[in-house]
Amino acid sequence: MKFKLIVTIVSDEKVDDILDAARKAGATGCTVITNARGEGLNPPKTFLGLTLTGQSDVVLLLVEEHMSRRILEAIGEAGEFDGEPGSGVAFQVDIEDVIGLGSQMPALRQEIEDKI
Repeated sequence: MKFKLIVTIVSDEKVDDILDAARKAGATGCTVITNARGEGLNPPKTFLGLTLTGQSDVVLLLVEEHMSRRILEAIGEAGEFDGEPGSGVAFQVDIEDVIGLGSQMPALRQEIEDKI
């Protein structure tokens, strides 16, 4: 099996919507890294030296390559990434090798058989 890593950077309040959409699209698990900070085209506004931006989280999803595009699109819709600047970003990266997914492999195989 080949895998892709979907990396999503999104505001804290959208993480649950992103995770729900990813699971419905076939993701079997994730890792959330909290309290990330990013900067887009325009630097964040400050007031007396304090940055006026909300908390961002990084959501990592290791998914089977045949399901990756569907999951990525579901994440984009749930996060409304194309609707408003600064709402988040998601991208996928090829993974060369994976270990440690033994408990998820039966579910992944069944999901692939059902959807392909």
